Amino acid sequence: MSAVLNPPHLTQAQAPLTREVRVLNEHGEHRVALIPAERALTVYVDTREIVTLMTLGAHPELLVLGYLRNQRLVGAAQDVASITVDWDAGEGGAGVAAVKTHAGIADIQARTARRVVTTGCGQGSVFGDLMDEIDTLVLPYAILSQARLYAILNAIRVQESTYKSAGSVHGCALFDGETLQMFVEDVGRHNAIDTIAGWMWMNGVMAGAGSTFYTTGRLTSEMVMKSAQMGVPVVISRSGITQMGYDLAQRVGLCTLGRATNKHFLVYTAAERVHLDPSLALRQEAP
Repeated sequence: MSAVLNPPHLTQAQAPLTREVRVLNEHGEHRVALIPAERALTVYVDTREIVTLMTLGAHPELLVLGYLRNQRLVGAAQDVASITVDWDAGEGGAGVAAVKTHAGIADIQARTARRVVTTGCGQGSVFGDLMDEIDTLVLPYAILSQARLYAILNAIRVQESTYKSAGSVHGCALFDGETLQMFVEDVGRHNAIDTIAGWMWMNGVMAGAGSTFYTTGRLTSEMVMKSAQMGVPVVISRSGITQMGYDLAQRVGLCTLGRATNKHFLVYTAAERVHLDPSLALRQEAP
């Protein structure tokens, strides 16, 4: 990790992640339950409206920075002067994220005009020219042992989370070896991965051969593309992979695993880079 020179100024506008509501259970009893506090955040870049994201608001500034990175609208964190989030500034109760760049974004109208609708929850679109750049990506060559995979899954299992208390959210995490570097939850897995991308930029973190990305959501083409753009060579999902995600992972050489819970998993692509020890799968699973 290295310091970023002239990093953007970010507000710290974290919002409450859950709210209490009254519910009725199967026994006819009223009680209080927690639900995720989903909210809208409209992003403006140099006063131009770009997108509205649905988010929990855990790290909204990092989410916006990572979104701009993964959409290739800015080339470096230093290109951004500031990101200011105000949860009361938008219409109808929506929040506003005002992004100021140092020199503007060249051809921003043309670059944000062509969109591809995706299956992404909380976001659901990408700018269409990103696929044209995918073949330029070169990922580190990584080896994932079965023991390290199980250590990662166990770290996720014991991680305190909004999902455990309220459900209805996705979680994403970045690991260096077996060390958890960043864990983020949001209403959409795309928001969570963008927040991690923003954190990497702000902290000068570069993905390497020991980097592994974990997500509770399915591996769609967009999730695979964003992981590859971040330089992460291995992606693990609690869910599965789509056909487009599979084809794209093969195209860029990304190692993907899915249906990964407890001792169970499936290797979808680059299976030669997963070093198996089947005896580990026979040992007693953690309660």
